[in-house]
Amino acid sequence: ARRVQELAQEDLCGFIFKSDSPSSGMERVKVYGPSGSPVKTGVGLFARAFMEHFPLLPVEEEGRLHDPKLRENFIEAVFTLKRFREVLAERGGRGSLVEFHTRHKLLIRAHSPEHLRQLGQLTAQADALPVPELYARYQELLLAALHRPTTVRKNTDVLYHLMGYFKQQLTPDEKRELLELIDLYRTGVLPLIVPVTLINHYVRKYDQPYLKQQYYLNPHPVELQLRNHV
Repeated sequence: ARRVQELAQEDLCGFIFKSDSPSSGMERVKVYGPSGSPVKTGVGLFARAFMEHFPLLPVEEEGRLHDPKLRENFIEAVFTLKRFREVLAERGGRGSLVEFHTRHKLLIRAHSPEHLRQLGQLTAQADALPVPELYARYQELLLAALHRPTTVRKNTDVLYHLMGYFKQQLTPDEKRELLELIDLYRTGVLPLIVPVTLINHYVRKYDQPYLKQQYYLNPHPVELQLRNHV
């Protein structure tokens, strides 16, 4: 408990637990039953205390990070929370929060359309709330949204939504190619990076300033190449 209290002072954006550790494992930790035989169904003591104290903070177990989808969701959540904390630290007020929300709309939509609606309602009434309360409520809803993993279905919905911004500009061949790539992603043939890369190309070609600002299209440093695998 003392270690958890110490970590509470660190302004964490995420946490990775040690796999199969008696104290830090998130799942399948050996718990001994009345017969003395181990039953692999428990959660480590430290991990349990940590997740109870930080119920919505992005957390993952190191072994599970080998799964590309889990890794993408975790890293994306960490970088999003880090950007939010930077806005919070700058004390930019309501305007900075509205700008943050605007730039993250599609990213949040890929996690939870329901939370996107709630966050939209919150920012729409920003002037009616004290700034500290506004930021606290926004962070709680943002973390709840990021806690819900993206899925192929939700990403496909966002890709179609993005395509709608170009419906007056794409040539028939461009439209056909993009639809084909989205469908190949939807059916598991191609990774997400392929349609996203083409959309980024059209964002530059047709000069879409709103989409240039969308973190969904560039959610983390390109060097990580995470979307090559999801």
